[in-house]
Amino acid sequence: MAEGNGKPSAKFTFRFLPLKACRWLESKDVKDLLVKWSMYGRIAVQAFSFDQYFQAYQKDDFVLAFFKDLNVISNLKLLSYTSGKWMTLGTDVKKVEAKDISCTQISMSFFDRLYSEEIVKESGHIVKCLDELYNDFYISHDLRKLLLLEEYNKFYIFSQADRKEFLFCLFKHLCLGGALCQFEDMIGPYLKTTRSLYKELVSVQKDSETQIIRTISTVFKVSAYDENGICYPSTQNHEQTFAYLIVDPLKRHVHVLYHSFGHGLFCE
Repeated sequence: MAEGNGKPSAKFTFRFLPLKACRWLESKDVKDLLVKWSMYGRIAVQAFSFDQYFQAYQKDDFVLAFFKDLNVISNLKLLSYTSGKWMTLGTDVKKVEAKDISCTQISMSFFDRLYSEEIVKESGHIVKCLDELYNDFYISHDLRKLLLLEEYNKFYIFSQADRKEFLFCLFKHLCLGGALCQFEDMIGPYLKTTRSLYKELVSVQKDSETQIIRTISTVFKVSAYDENGICYPSTQNHEQTFAYLIVDPLKRHVHVLYHSFGHGLFCE
Protein backbone atom coordinates (compact mmCIF):
# COMPACT_ATOMS: atom_id res chain seq x y z
CA MET A 1 0.00 0.00 0.00
CA ALA A 2 1.35 3.43 -0.90
CA GLU A 3 0.59 6.49 1.17
CA GLY A 4 0.57 10.08 0.03
CA ASN A 5 2.19 13.14 1.58
CA GLY A 6 -0.50 15.54 0.44
CA LYS A 7 1.22 16.30 -2.86
CA PRO A 8 0.91 14.48 -6.19
CA SER A 9 4.09 12.86 -7.47
CA ALA A 10 5.86 15.14 -9.91
CA LYS A 11 7.07 12.12 -11.84
CA PHE A 12 3.76 11.18 -13.46
CA THR A 13 1.08 13.50 -14.77
CA PHE A 14 -2.05 12.47 -16.64
CA ARG A 15 -4.38 13.79 -19.29
CA PHE A 16 -7.95 12.61 -19.81
CA LEU A 17 -8.69 11.26 -23.31
CA PRO A 18 -12.45 11.64 -23.73
CA LEU A 19 -12.29 11.07 -27.49
CA LYS A 20 -10.58 7.69 -27.08
CA ALA A 21 -13.91 5.91 -26.81
CA CYS A 22 -14.06 2.20 -26.05
CA ARG A 23 -15.32 0.47 -29.18
CA TRP A 24 -16.20 -2.56 -27.08
CA LEU A 25 -18.94 -0.73 -25.17
CA GLU A 26 -20.36 0.75 -28.39
CA SER A 27 -21.21 -2.63 -29.91
CA LYS A 28 -24.93 -3.44 -29.89
CA ASP A 29 -24.22 -7.14 -29.34
CA VAL A 30 -22.11 -6.35 -26.28
CA LYS A 31 -24.71 -3.92 -24.93
CA ASP A 32 -27.42 -6.56 -25.24
CA LEU A 33 -25.30 -9.07 -23.33
CA LEU A 34 -24.40 -6.57 -20.62
CA VAL A 35 -28.11 -5.87 -20.14
CA LYS A 36 -28.76 -9.60 -19.81
CA TRP A 37 -25.87 -9.97 -17.35
CA SER A 38 -27.05 -6.96 -15.28
CA MET A 39 -23.84 -5.01 -15.95
CA TYR A 40 -25.02 -2.40 -18.44
CA GLY A 41 -24.95 1.10 -16.98
CA ARG A 42 -22.61 -0.08 -14.23
CA ILE A 43 -19.46 -0.71 -16.25
CA ALA A 44 -17.14 1.89 -17.76
CA VAL A 45 -13.88 2.09 -19.68
CA GLN A 46 -11.92 5.34 -19.68
CA ALA A 47 -8.53 6.32 -21.07
CA PHE A 48 -5.80 8.66 -19.88
CA SER A 49 -2.36 9.46 -21.24
CA PHE A 50 0.85 10.15 -19.36
CA ASP A 51 4.08 11.73 -20.57
CA GLN A 52 6.68 9.98 -18.45
CA TYR A 53 8.50 6.70 -18.99
CA PHE A 54 6.89 3.87 -17.00
CA GLN A 55 8.31 0.63 -15.63
CA ALA A 56 6.36 -1.96 -13.66
CA TYR A 57 8.41 -1.58 -10.49
CA GLN A 58 7.12 2.02 -10.24
CA LYS A 59 3.55 0.84 -9.72
CA ASP A 60 3.04 2.41 -6.27
CA ASP A 61 4.30 5.84 -7.34
CA PHE A 62 2.36 5.57 -10.60
CA VAL A 63 -0.97 4.58 -9.03
CA LEU A 64 -0.73 7.14 -6.24
CA ALA A 65 0.13 9.87 -8.74
CA PHE A 66 -2.81 8.74 -10.89
CA PHE A 67 -5.34 9.12 -8.09
CA LYS A 68 -3.87 12.46 -6.98
CA ASP A 69 -3.78 14.00 -10.46
CA LEU A 70 -6.34 16.79 -10.89
CA ASN A 71 -7.29 15.56 -14.37
CA VAL A 72 -8.06 12.15 -12.88
CA ILE A 73 -9.91 13.48 -9.83
CA SER A 74 -12.22 15.56 -12.03
CA ASN A 75 -12.85 12.91 -14.72
CA LEU A 76 -12.56 9.41 -13.23
CA LYS A 77 -16.05 7.90 -13.10
CA LEU A 78 -17.58 5.82 -10.34
CA LEU A 79 -21.07 4.91 -9.22
CA SER A 80 -22.33 6.33 -5.95
CA TYR A 81 -23.29 3.46 -3.63
CA THR A 82 -26.02 5.56 -2.01
CA SER A 83 -27.61 7.26 -5.04
CA GLY A 84 -26.69 4.79 -7.78
CA LYS A 85 -25.71 7.73 -10.01
CA TRP A 86 -22.44 8.27 -11.88
CA MET A 87 -20.09 10.79 -10.32
CA THR A 88 -16.40 11.67 -10.49
CA LEU A 89 -13.80 10.81 -7.89
CA GLY A 90 -13.56 14.39 -6.61
CA THR A 91 -11.72 13.60 -3.37
CA ASP A 92 -8.24 13.82 -1.89
CA VAL A 93 -6.83 10.30 -1.99
CA LYS A 94 -4.55 9.53 0.95
CA LYS A 95 -3.37 6.04 0.05
CA VAL A 96 -3.80 3.37 -2.61
CA GLU A 97 -3.59 -0.38 -3.04
CA ALA A 98 -2.32 -1.79 -6.32
CA LYS A 99 -2.30 -5.53 -6.86
CA ASP A 100 -0.25 -6.96 -9.73
CA ILE A 101 -2.39 -8.92 -12.20
CA SER A 102 -0.59 -11.25 -14.61
CA CYS A 103 -1.12 -10.42 -18.26
CA THR A 104 0.70 -13.01 -20.37
CA GLN A 105 -2.01 -14.81 -22.33
CA ILE A 106 -2.35 -14.18 -26.06
CA SER A 107 -4.76 -16.95 -27.07
CA MET A 108 -8.26 -18.06 -26.15
CA SER A 109 -6.96 -21.64 -26.24
CA PHE A 110 -6.38 -20.91 -22.55
CA PHE A 111 -10.01 -21.97 -22.11
CA ASP A 112 -9.88 -25.19 -24.16
CA ARG A 113 -9.74 -27.19 -20.93
CA LEU A 114 -13.39 -26.28 -20.34
CA TYR A 115 -14.17 -28.72 -23.14
CA SER A 116 -11.58 -31.36 -22.35
CA GLU A 117 -12.65 -31.46 -18.69
CA GLU A 118 -16.35 -31.58 -19.70
CA ILE A 119 -17.42 -28.34 -18.07
CA VAL A 120 -18.71 -27.52 -21.53
CA LYS A 121 -20.07 -30.05 -24.02
CA GLU A 122 -18.70 -30.30 -27.55
CA SER A 123 -21.84 -28.47 -28.72
CA GLY A 124 -20.92 -25.48 -26.54
CA HIS A 125 -23.63 -26.13 -23.97
CA ILE A 126 -22.53 -25.59 -20.36
CA VAL A 127 -23.17 -28.67 -18.18
CA LYS A 128 -26.07 -28.10 -15.77
CA CYS A 129 -26.06 -28.88 -12.05
CA LEU A 130 -28.47 -28.69 -9.12
CA ASP A 131 -29.25 -25.11 -8.11
CA GLU A 132 -27.52 -23.66 -5.08
CA LEU A 133 -26.77 -20.21 -3.66
CA TYR A 134 -23.23 -19.07 -2.89
CA ASN A 135 -22.98 -15.58 -1.38
CA ASP A 136 -24.75 -13.33 -3.93
CA PHE A 137 -24.49 -15.82 -6.79
CA TYR A 138 -26.90 -18.48 -8.01
CA ILE A 139 -25.15 -21.58 -9.29
CA SER A 140 -27.03 -23.71 -11.78
CA HIS A 141 -24.24 -24.99 -14.03
CA ASP A 142 -20.74 -26.37 -13.66
CA LEU A 143 -19.05 -23.24 -15.00
CA ARG A 144 -20.14 -21.21 -11.98
CA LYS A 145 -19.05 -24.02 -9.70
CA LEU A 146 -15.65 -23.91 -11.37
CA LEU A 147 -15.41 -20.16 -10.86
CA LEU A 148 -16.65 -19.99 -7.28
CA LEU A 149 -16.34 -23.23 -5.33
CA GLU A 150 -12.89 -24.37 -4.24
CA GLU A 151 -14.35 -27.69 -3.08
CA TYR A 152 -15.61 -28.47 -6.59
CA ASN A 153 -13.69 -31.51 -7.86
CA LYS A 154 -12.67 -29.76 -11.10
CA PHE A 155 -11.67 -26.45 -9.53
CA TYR A 156 -8.02 -27.50 -10.00
CA ILE A 157 -8.14 -27.37 -13.81
CA PHE A 158 -7.23 -23.69 -13.51
CA SER A 159 -4.29 -23.26 -11.16
CA GLN A 160 -3.95 -20.34 -8.76
CA ALA A 161 -1.55 -18.77 -11.25
CA ASP A 162 -4.10 -19.24 -14.06
CA ARG A 163 -6.77 -17.55 -11.96
CA LYS A 164 -4.55 -14.50 -11.49
CA GLU A 165 -4.29 -13.97 -15.24
CA PHE A 166 -6.12 -10.86 -16.47
CA LEU A 167 -7.80 -12.94 -19.19
CA PHE A 168 -9.26 -15.26 -16.55
CA CYS A 169 -10.30 -12.32 -14.36
CA LEU A 170 -12.25 -10.75 -17.23
CA PHE A 171 -13.90 -14.07 -18.07
CA LYS A 172 -14.92 -14.64 -14.47
CA HIS A 173 -16.31 -11.10 -14.06
CA LEU A 174 -18.43 -11.41 -17.20
CA CYS A 175 -19.69 -14.88 -16.25
CA LEU A 176 -20.74 -13.76 -12.76
CA GLY A 177 -22.29 -10.47 -13.89
CA GLY A 178 -24.46 -8.21 -11.74
CA ALA A 179 -27.20 -8.59 -9.17
CA LEU A 180 -29.89 -9.72 -11.63
CA CYS A 181 -27.64 -11.67 -14.00
CA GLN A 182 -29.37 -13.99 -16.47
CA PHE A 183 -26.60 -16.48 -17.20
CA GLU A 184 -25.97 -18.19 -20.51
CA ASP A 185 -26.65 -21.81 -21.46
CA MET A 186 -23.89 -21.66 -24.09
CA ILE A 187 -20.23 -20.80 -23.54
CA GLY A 188 -19.90 -18.82 -26.79
CA PRO A 189 -21.11 -15.38 -25.59
CA TYR A 190 -18.79 -15.47 -22.58
CA LEU A 191 -15.73 -16.38 -24.62
CA LYS A 192 -16.46 -13.98 -27.46
CA THR A 193 -17.11 -11.04 -25.13
CA THR A 194 -14.03 -11.80 -23.04
CA ARG A 195 -11.89 -11.94 -26.16
CA SER A 196 -13.18 -8.63 -27.53
CA LEU A 197 -12.70 -6.83 -24.20
CA TYR A 198 -9.21 -8.26 -23.70
CA LYS A 199 -8.25 -7.25 -27.22
CA GLU A 200 -9.60 -3.76 -26.59
CA LEU A 201 -7.59 -3.25 -23.42
CA VAL A 202 -4.35 -5.21 -23.80
CA SER A 203 -1.50 -4.27 -26.13
CA VAL A 204 0.76 -6.83 -27.81
CA GLN A 205 4.04 -6.66 -29.73
CA LYS A 206 5.91 -9.04 -32.02
CA ASP A 207 9.54 -9.67 -31.15
CA SER A 208 11.58 -8.68 -34.20
CA GLU A 209 14.06 -11.53 -33.69
CA THR A 210 11.90 -14.44 -32.53
CA GLN A 211 8.66 -13.28 -34.22
CA ILE A 212 6.89 -14.31 -31.03
CA ILE A 213 3.90 -12.17 -30.06
CA ARG A 214 3.79 -11.13 -26.42
CA THR A 215 1.74 -8.79 -24.29
CA ILE A 216 3.34 -5.52 -23.25
CA SER A 217 0.58 -4.20 -20.98
CA THR A 218 0.94 -4.03 -17.22
CA VAL A 219 -2.25 -4.53 -15.20
CA PHE A 220 -3.09 -3.51 -11.65
CA LYS A 221 -6.25 -4.07 -9.64
CA VAL A 222 -6.63 -0.87 -7.64
CA SER A 223 -8.37 0.63 -4.63
CA ALA A 224 -8.08 4.16 -3.26
CA TYR A 225 -8.71 5.58 0.21
CA ASP A 226 -9.51 9.07 1.42
CA GLU A 227 -9.74 10.34 5.00
CA ASN A 228 -13.02 8.44 5.51
CA GLY A 229 -11.79 5.07 4.24
CA ILE A 230 -12.12 3.34 0.90
CA CYS A 231 -13.53 5.66 -1.76
CA TYR A 232 -12.79 3.84 -5.02
CA PRO A 233 -14.04 1.72 -6.71
CA SER A 234 -16.77 1.93 -4.04
CA THR A 235 -17.29 2.48 -0.35
CA GLN A 236 -18.70 -1.06 -0.26
CA ASN A 237 -16.68 -4.19 -1.00
CA HIS A 238 -17.94 -6.88 -3.38
CA GLU A 239 -16.16 -9.40 -5.59
CA GLN A 240 -17.90 -7.93 -8.63
CA THR A 241 -17.06 -4.32 -7.78
CA PHE A 242 -13.63 -3.77 -9.28
CA ALA A 243 -11.27 -1.37 -11.01
CA TYR A 244 -8.24 -2.25 -13.12
CA LEU A 245 -5.57 0.01 -14.57
CA ILE A 246 -4.15 -1.36 -17.82
CA VAL A 247 -0.94 0.46 -18.71
CA ASP A 248 0.54 0.55 -22.21
CA PRO A 249 4.15 1.70 -21.63
CA LEU A 250 4.85 2.38 -25.32
CA LYS A 251 1.80 4.48 -26.18
CA ARG A 252 1.85 5.85 -22.63
CA HIS A 253 -1.84 5.25 -22.21
CA VAL A 254 -3.66 3.86 -19.21
CA HIS A 255 -7.13 2.38 -19.52
CA VAL A 256 -9.43 2.09 -16.54
CA LEU A 257 -11.91 -0.80 -16.45
CA TYR A 258 -14.53 -0.18 -13.77
CA HIS A 259 -17.63 -2.04 -12.60
CA SER A 260 -19.92 -1.64 -9.59
CA PHE A 261 -22.06 -4.62 -8.58
CA GLY A 262 -25.80 -3.97 -8.59
CA HIS A 263 -28.89 -3.88 -10.76
CA GLY A 264 -28.02 -3.06 -14.36
CA LEU A 265 -29.96 -0.83 -16.73
CA PHE A 266 -31.80 -1.50 -19.96
CA CYS A 267 -30.39 -0.21 -23.25
CA GLU A 268 -31.57 3.26 -24.23
